[in-house]
Amino acid sequence: MSKAELPQAWQQPLQAFLDHLRYERRYSPHTLDNYQRQLLQLAHGCVSSAVNWFELTEATLKKQLMQHRHNGLSARSLALKVAVWRSFFQFQLQQKQLSTNPAAYLAVPKASRTLPKDLSSATLEQLLSFDSSNDLLAARDKAILELFYASGLRLAELVRLDLSDVNWREQQVLVTGKGRKQRLVPFGSKAKVALQHWLSLRPALLASSTPAVDQQALFLSIEHQRISPRQVRQRVKHWATVQGLQQHLHPHMLRHSFASHMLQGSADLRAVQELLGHANLSTTQVYTHLDFAHLASVYDSAHPRARKKS
Repeated sequence: MSKAELPQAWQQPLQAFLDHLRYERRYSPHTLDNYQRQLLQLAHGCVSSAVNWFELTEATLKKQLMQHRHNGLSARSLALKVAVWRSFFQFQLQQKQLSTNPAAYLAVPKASRTLPKDLSSATLEQLLSFDSSNDLLAARDKAILELFYASGLRLAELVRLDLSDVNWREQQVLVTGKGRKQRLVPFGSKAKVALQHWLSLRPALLASSTPAVDQQALFLSIEHQRISPRQVRQRVKHWATVQGLQQHLHPHMLRHSFASHMLQGSADLRAVQELLGHANLSTTQVYTHLDFAHLASVYDSAHPRARKKS
C-alpha cells in the first residue's frame, strides 16, 4: 500500500511527521524512505481495524510485532520498527494528538551485535599501492580511498564534500553528517598528497554542463557532475579487484578499518566517537573487542598512514 492509497485520516499525520524529519531534523532521503516504509507497513496491517493512527494501542502494536516475528523478521529489524514507531508517536504526542505513546514500552528481542569487518594494514597497503600519477580517474579514486581511510567518513559524507570543506593548513575536513551535524576530522600526509594530486587534475572534469550546485564539489564524475554514492561503490569494488584483494570491498569497510586501527593505536574511545560522528558512545563500543595498545595522544602517532617516513 502506498501513501496515496491510505485513507486521508492516515495520510495527514504521516505526512506531517515526514515533513518534520525532512525540514526540521534534516534527515537524509534514504532515512526518510526507510521511516516511511516502516510506517506504511504498520498502517497496512492496522487500517482495516482502526479509523486512524490515534486509535492504535500498545496491544495492537504488540500484535503487529508478533506477526512480524512469526514471519521470521530478525531481532534487528524488529528493533528498527519499534524505534520508528516510537519516534512517530512521540511526535504526535508533542503535537497534542495523543496523550500517551503506545509504543513507549514495547519490548523486542535484543539483537546480537556483529563485529564490523575491517581490513588489515597490510591489505590496505595493497589496496592503496596503485600508481595514480598519469591517470585522471585513478588520481581521483586514490584521493577518495585515502580520505575514506584517513578520516573514517561515511559514503554520504564523502560525496557531499566541497572544496571549501578542506582546511589545508590544519589538515582537516569539515564533514556534514547525519542530521546535518558538522564535525572537523583530521587527515594524514598520505591523504593530503593524494588530494593535492587529484585537485591538480580536477579541472579536466569541469565543463559548461556541470550543474552550478556541483561546481565546488570536491569529487567529480566523468559526467562532469558531483560523483554519486553508486559510482563510488563501483570504483571501490573496481580497485579491490585490480589490486587482487580476495574479498568483497565496500566503502563502509574503510570506515570500520579506520575505527579499528585508531583504537588499536590510541584506545581513546570517546575521541574515535567524535571522529566517526556517532551520536552515542554505545555505537562506537562495538570496536572494543580489540586488544588496545598504549594510549597515543595525537592523531599522527595513531593512524598508520598519517605517519611520515623519514
